[in-house]
Amino acid sequence: MLKHGILGLLNYGSMTGYDITLTFKNSLSYFWTAQTSQIYRELQTLKKNGWATDETVEQSGKPDKKVFTITESGRTELNRWLTDDKTEFAMRSPLLMKTFFRGERSLDENIEYFNKLHEDCKNFISVMQSSPSKIDLYSDVIKDPMKALYWKMTMEYGLMYEQMYLSWIEKCKKELEEIKNEYFTD
Repeated sequence: MLKHGILGLLNYGSMTGYDITLTFKNSLSYFWTAQTSQIYRELQTLKKNGWATDETVEQSGKPDKKVFTITESGRTELNRWLTDDKTEFAMRSPLLMKTFFRGERSLDENIEYFNKLHEDCKNFISVMQSSPSKIDLYSDVIKDPMKALYWKMTMEYGLMYEQMYLSWIEKCKKELEEIKNEYFTD
């Protein structure tokens, strides 16, 4: 899936690995995680598959840089992926896996765990709420309002998801605190 995300970014224009990483961080990272090393590894896979090429650009006073460009074969693969109607709704959540087994920890530890999740989630929502300006910035770069519309839809989904997540965390915290107050206070 990461390779298709990178192909999608390259479809907007040629980029260095650094540019891709930065753009990924400012957009796709709200719903898909990738380390810088994974992005660079996928770029090599894209080249190997013939879906991207790279060109070394010499720079004066700086290290040379590699600029990656999508190939026609890469565009064909991107479009094949976009028309594949086998969208997965499968959820893989380390958070839910940990929550499932939280009974192994003390009530106080679990309350603290959910307090930390609450703080992290609120911070993430705050960052996401600044994202419309990033969408406007990227929209100005590629000059295609329809593409920006789909970015906006994706961002709205992410924000709504995080708000649901925050509500769930608050419900869990409340339930644990009620148990603590009812059974563990004098």
